[in-house]
Amino acid sequence: MFNRILLPTDGSPVSRKAVRQGVILAKSMGATVVGFFSPEDYRALMYNEYVPPSLMSEREFQAQAKKTAEKHLSFVEKTAKVAGVAYEGFYLAHIAPWQAIIAAARKKKCDLIVMGSHGRSGLAGLVLGSQTTKVLTHSKVPILVTR
Repeated sequence: MFNRILLPTDGSPVSRKAVRQGVILAKSMGATVVGFFSPEDYRALMYNEYVPPSLMSEREFQAQAKKTAEKHLSFVEKTAKVAGVAYEGFYLAHIAPWQAIIAAARKKKCDLIVMGSHGRSGLAGLVLGSQTTKVLTHSKVPILVTR
């Protein structure tokens, strides 16, 4: 049914759970998984593992983004390898991760996206936004959302 499944990750427990479930699904269908991570673009306001651009050069930022991508994608790769599922991984910096996820699915010819949802609602959902909701709203590729 599906041949190439995109597994976007941000390294959170929610995305790790989605990766595990996506790999199980891929194994049952004989599909390849494509691990994907999207660090925010250098120009974007950074949180989590990044510091604001004014505190580091673009070159330093790119090195940090690559290191973070490798860390998060290694989980996808190891999970796929243990399950005996074909794996491909890459990352793409973008101001809007949801747009990067859709672009990744298109570029890698994925026919399904499996991603997690933090389940934020109300004010938290409004203020923080939801990458999953944005992907659901704009993607032409089917999406399986896990919780």
